[in-house]
Amino acid sequence: MPPNLTGYYCFVSQKNMEDYLQALNISLALRKIAVLLKPDKEIHHQGNHMTVKTLSTFRNYTVQFNVGEAFEEDLRSIDGRKCQAALGMYSPARAIS
Repeated sequence: MPPNLTGYYCFVSQKNMEDYLQALNISLALRKIAVLLKPDKEIHHQGNHMTVKTLSTFRNYTVQFNVGEAFEEDLRSIDGRKCQAALGMYSPARAIS
């Protein structure tokens, strides 16, 4: 069972975000907005199910998924895309830095 990550996480800093977004082919206007945002995360974690809310002054976004299972993330309201994702948790002994 993964550790429970329920909590409120405050944005601290970012590095090279605009370069990262450019590599993802995000439009210039959206990149300029994104680098100004300081989004926080609110996570509700129960068993293998997680709800992650991204909270910002521009737009709030919620995604729900089960750890270790593929899911479709609908980002059309943010950047016009849909993507397939899977998130897993591993013990610190298996972590790769």
